[in-house]
Amino acid sequence: MAEFSAGLHVQVCYARTGTQIVRDVIVAGGTTLHDAIRQSGILNDAPEIDLTVWRVGIYGKLRPLDTVLRDRDRIEIYRPLLADPKESRRKRAVRTDNRKSAR
Repeated sequence: MAEFSAGLHVQVCYARTGTQIVRDVIVAGGTTLHDAIRQSGILNDAPEIDLTVWRVGIYGKLRPLDTVLRDRDRIEIYRPLLADPKESRRKRAVRTDNRKSAR
C-alpha cells in the first residue's frame, strides 16, 4: 500500500564564513531546485546569493536550477571561489621548490 505524502521533504543549505543556514522545506512534487531555494526564504536571509552566477547542487553534485527534486534531496548553494585552486597549488609548489634549493 502506498503512503500518502503531503509533499517532498528537502533541505536547503548555504554556508557563509562562520555560519551556516539550513532550512527544511516541504515542496510539491515537480518542484525545481530553483523554486525550492526561493520557497525556503534563504534568499531573503542571504541577499549576497546570486543564482544567475553561483553554482548549486544536490548532495555535492552540480545540478542546473531546473532540476526536478526528489524526496529527501539536500540542495547546496556554493559560494564562488576566492582563489583558483590550480593557481594556489602552483604557487605552493614554487615556494616549496625555492625552499629546497635554498638549503
